[in-house]
Amino acid sequence: MKTLIIYDSMFGNTQQVAEAIAGGFTVADTKLLNVSEATPADLKEINLLLVGSPTQGGRAKPTTLEFLNQIPAGALAGIGVAAFDTRFAEKRQNFALRMLMKMINFAAPKIAKTLVSKGGKLVAPPEGFFVLGSKGPLQEGELERAAVWAKNLIMNIQNNK
Repeated sequence: MKTLIIYDSMFGNTQQVAEAIAGGFTVADTKLLNVSEATPADLKEINLLLVGSPTQGGRAKPTTLEFLNQIPAGALAGIGVAAFDTRFAEKRQNFALRMLMKMINFAAPKIAKTLVSKGGKLVAPPEGFFVLGSKGPLQEGELERAAVWAKNLIMNIQNNK
């Protein structure tokens, strides 16, 4: 299975998560690209595409959105897709911020929706990995959770063939 993981990062947290996910794909031919290096041509001959970004104002970073907008309609037909983001844990925030977070949501669900709109088949619900502050670091255990998420994703794909 040829897998492409495209990530965006501001302070290195989402990159660390992407690397942990790539490390969890032990049975896949996996390529990891920063979104600034990715082009729609990289989507050829892959079976699985994962896209991740930090959450900013409930959305992915503008560079991630720009990349997603460059993907032609139907270009992901027959390709499994999944999305992940880094975000604040709601339970650690004050009431007002929790309410705002519920209203604007996170980057991963919006990335997933865009990937599906380009023809991709969603193979896992969007996933969020938690940071302790706007610059990080990642909450303890998140890198391990990312590797487990990747392993479970591969098992689910293999079991549904």
